[in-house]
Amino acid sequence: MATSNDMGVNKALPHVHVLPEDDANRQLALGFFLEISPQRSSQIKILPVAGGWTKVRDSFLANEVGGMEMWPQRHVFLLVNFDKSPTRLADVMKEIPAHLRARVYVLGVWSEPEDLKLGSKEKTGKAMARDCREETATTWDDPLLRHNADELARLRLRVRPILLQP
Repeated sequence: MATSNDMGVNKALPHVHVLPEDDANRQLALGFFLEISPQRSSQIKILPVAGGWTKVRDSFLANEVGGMEMWPQRHVFLLVNFDKSPTRLADVMKEIPAHLRARVYVLGVWSEPEDLKLGSKEKTGKAMARDCREETATTWDDPLLRHNADELARLRLRVRPILLQP
C-alpha cells in the first residue's frame, strides 16, 4: 500500500508533515492518514522515522524550520514517546523557534506506543483521526494519551479543517 511519502504534498495549500520518533509512532501516523478523506491525501506527508525524541527535535530543527518559513501553510506533528516525563512537551517546544510554535504540535504516548492496548497501532491511529474529526475523545481519553489534551485542542482548532473536514 502506498503511503503519503509516495505522494507530493501541495505546498501551496495548507498541509502537514509528520515526524515520528520510531516505527510504532509511524504506524499510528499511517492509521491517522488512512482515516482522512482521500481528497486530503496530498496534504499530509509522513517523514522517515527519526530514531529517538531528541532526534525528532534535532531533525525538525535541521530539516523542517526552513520549509515552515518558506511555506507558511505548513504544520508539523512531532510524534514522540513521552517516556513518562512530565517535561517532555516543554523539552521539545523550548527548542522550536517562537515564531513557528503555533504550527508545531508535540504529541505522543505517555510511555511508549507499545504500551497502548487499543488494538493495532494503525487501528489506533484511525480511531484518533475519527476522534479529531468528530470532536470526541474516546481514544484520546486513554490514560496513556490524555496528557495530549492541550496539543489536541490546538490541533483541532488549526489542523482539523485541513485534514478532517469533507
